Formats: sequence, structure tokens, C-alpha cells
Amino acid sequence: MQFEKLQKDMIAAMKDHNKERKDAISSVIQAIKKTAIDEGHRDDIGEDLVDRVILKELKSVKEQIDSCPDERAELKAGYQFRYDVISEYAPSLMSAEEVEALLKEKFADLIATKNKGQIMKTVMGELKGKADGKVINEVVGKLCS
Repeated sequence: MQFEKLQKDMIAAMKDHNKERKDAISSVIQAIKKTAIDEGHRDDIGEDLVDRVILKELKSVKEQIDSCPDERAELKAGYQFRYDVISEYAPSLMSAEEVEALLKEKFADLIATKNKGQIMKTVMGELKGKADGKVINEVVGKLCS
């Protein structure tokens, strides 16, 4: 996902007077800018950084939806709308089968050691932002057993 596309979509939402959509996209843009500044990439915001932050924001909103009580229907609907908007920009993640195939192909010698900690440390650097951490953990656990 390119940062410029997010900015253009936010401007389009502002022109359409769609406050909820603008707020959702704006929150993602702010999170991206903050992360970029924290990591020292203020001027060149790469796609990998954008994707990583979008996935983090998506996870955060999902937790808000899950923790919101059912009695607060309007609040939950607002979270759900925000989740739907952010998920439009989220990168597609690898499935468990794709992760397993990649691990067997690239990290066969490391998997042979059956050292789950070492495998996870190496693999997470490679797959960060491309696959869900839970899926990676499950696949590595299955391969180590």
C-alpha cells in the first residue's frame, strides 16, 4: 500500500463529506507518520512500513470490537466501520500452507535443528508483515514436533 494513496483517499472522503471514513483513514495516516518518525524514516515512508502499520491498526481495531460490550451497539458499529475501512488497505497475508512451503524451502536446515526459538527469531524477520504471527507460530510448532 502506498502512503500517497491513503492521503488521496482521505482527501476524497473529505470532499464527499464522509467524516467517519475520513477519520478512519486519518487515524491510519497518523499512526504511519508516528512510526516513520520513531524509526527515523520521516521523509521516505516505504510500502513495508505502511503495510506493517496498517496490520497493527487492524489488529487494534479488531481487539476494540471484541472487547466492546454488546449493549454498546452504536460504539461497536463505529469500530466495525473503522475495521472495514482499514481492511480495504490491508495487504493480503500468507496462508498456513504458503508459510509452511516457504519454511520448508528456505529454512530446511534450521527446521532440522527443532529449536523453535531460533526458528521463530529467524523466520519472523523474513515474514513480518507478510503473514500473521499466530499462523507462523502454529506452523513452526507443527514442524518442530
